[in-house]
Amino acid sequence: MNGKNKLPLRILTALAAGVLVGVVCHFAGWSGWAAAYLKPLGDIFVNLLKLLVVPVVLLSMIDGILSMGDLKQVGTVGVRAAAYFLATTAIACVIGLFFASLFQNAGWFPDLQGQLGEAEYEPIPFEGFQSVLVNIFPSNLWSAFASANMLQVIVIALLFGGSILAAGERGELCRDMAGALGAVMEKLMEFVISLSPLGVFAYMAWITATQGAVILGSLFLVVLCAYLGYGAHGLLVYSLSARLFAGMSPARFFRGSFAAMVFAFTSASSAAALPVSRQCAQALGAREEVAAFVLPLGATINMDGTAIYQCVATVFIASCAGIRLSLAQMAVVVATATLAAVGTAGVSGAGMIMLAMVLEALGIPVAYIGLIVAVDRLFDMGRTCLNVSGDIACALCVSRWQGGKRRGLHWTRA
Repeated sequence: MNGKNKLPLRILTALAAGVLVGVVCHFAGWSGWAAAYLKPLGDIFVNLLKLLVVPVVLLSMIDGILSMGDLKQVGTVGVRAAAYFLATTAIACVIGLFFASLFQNAGWFPDLQGQLGEAEYEPIPFEGFQSVLVNIFPSNLWSAFASANMLQVIVIALLFGGSILAAGERGELCRDMAGALGAVMEKLMEFVISLSPLGVFAYMAWITATQGAVILGSLFLVVLCAYLGYGAHGLLVYSLSARLFAGMSPARFFRGSFAAMVFAFTSASSAAALPVSRQCAQALGAREEVAAFVLPLGATINMDGTAIYQCVATVFIASCAGIRLSLAQMAVVVATATLAAVGTAGVSGAGMIMLAMVLEALGIPVAYIGLIVAVDRLFDMGRTCLNVSGDIACALCVSRWQGGKRRGLHWTRA
């Protein structure tokens, strides 16, 4: 077993060790120590990941575009990936509402009406879909990089990658530079990824030490409900799509995606998990150029986990406020959540913005979001893990749709 194949085992071991140390710290009253001495190690690791995010997305997408060698094929891959993400997000909303309704009807959601006076949340202003559309086109190259605005970075990659292709022979120097920079980034990624067990251990120990009381508290059921939705969506939707569209067994899909899923769970960042996701997707057989294009796109616009979270949170908050949603209102939740997933992609605090939009559409006070802010990190870890597995599933499906024959592990054109 080589180093790369051992990575999932090392990450899983680090995760288990982190949980164990965190539980000990929590019950021993050492939460402050964990925050002071363990969290900084995780922060250093996350900072290194953030350093990689912009160049990895930029160079990965440019590399994917150049590898395809055809602007028409780039458009086809983009449309197919976007259609896949939109369809799975709508299904995710239905699954989230299903589990939330089960919990509500069974009376399993805790009665928090006595705490409503303490629920305070100031939503980030959302200026509308037109504003989001305008803002994804950057006016300053370096500003987009400095702010890590991923939608703008994707647009920059599309423009530069397409222009290099269109330039033909005169663009060869830029093509070579992009390839050389990509090779350097791969070596840097390998180094940072090798540190992932340390980062996973530090963050899991800190999270468990500081959030343990909350996990055991009154909000346990709403967190459990969301995770049941995450699990059902992954097992049903991604397993089915991997089987039907990529010809792959669910066991092989999840085994091959395991490292990226664990990494995403602990880092709570789809963009930070990109290097590991790309390795997993290619190891499962995704075409290199498709994975290089689809995965960065998915890290920005694929929000299946977030859709489940906001549906569960909406029903939970409505229940706390004494409101029972009708079928018509649930349909509004599905439509609003699906469209909001597209409209708020890449916006800071998108999960809370989307939830605020859904609550406003139903007439539920947005301030009630404050009830679940304390456990948002727990929601975020699960929904990010689900999103990353969906990105990999999409890369596999699009690879199959783009290819005519399967040779060995990979699909190639007929």
